[in-house]
Amino acid sequence: MKTTFKLLSLTYLLALAVSCSEKKQETTESDHAAMEHASTSKAPAEAAAPAFAVPIEFQKQLSGTFAAYISLKDAFVATDAAAVNEATAKTQQVLAQMDMKLLEGAAHNDWMTYQAELAGALQGIQATDDMEKKRTAFKTVSDALYKSIKAFGLGGATAYYEYCPMAFNNEGAYWLSDNDAIRNPYFGDKMLKCGSVEEMLK
Repeated sequence: MKTTFKLLSLTYLLALAVSCSEKKQETTESDHAAMEHASTSKAPAEAAAPAFAVPIEFQKQLSGTFAAYISLKDAFVATDAAAVNEATAKTQQVLAQMDMKLLEGAAHNDWMTYQAELAGALQGIQATDDMEKKRTAFKTVSDALYKSIKAFGLGGATAYYEYCPMAFNNEGAYWLSDNDAIRNPYFGDKMLKCGSVEEMLK
């Protein structure tokens, strides 16, 4: 009788363990799938207009810097170091041509801060051959450009502010895109579609 009871108990415990294991595996797979397709699960917020009047000429210049940045982002998506260096140099050139004299007062001061952050981070990309260090500097470029677009606008163009929570050992990182498709510059083809659109900027 005792032997029969022990066998029944052992059978029950084994069944329970298998069930829990299968459930854990299903949850992990589900979470991963949700992360890969996060861009379809959340509607992005749309940014308000800039807080101060911005000359359309400056917005057009900022839009040009944004376009150069997109080429840089695409080079990171492709994990192409040579293309990253080339696109960084182009972005530096376009950024240097922006005319801060078009801005006055607080807008002028804000741009000086953002421009310094952008220039420093772009230099950081050029200063290393390590792709992951380049990506770390690119994160700073993205953050500074986001603040710039948020403050001054793009004069009609649209930027998509996108986010990957798994970048940099799950610290998370943002980037900008000219469309709502997720192409992750921090992982490239390893996790190409990991991320979501958080905000639309114009």
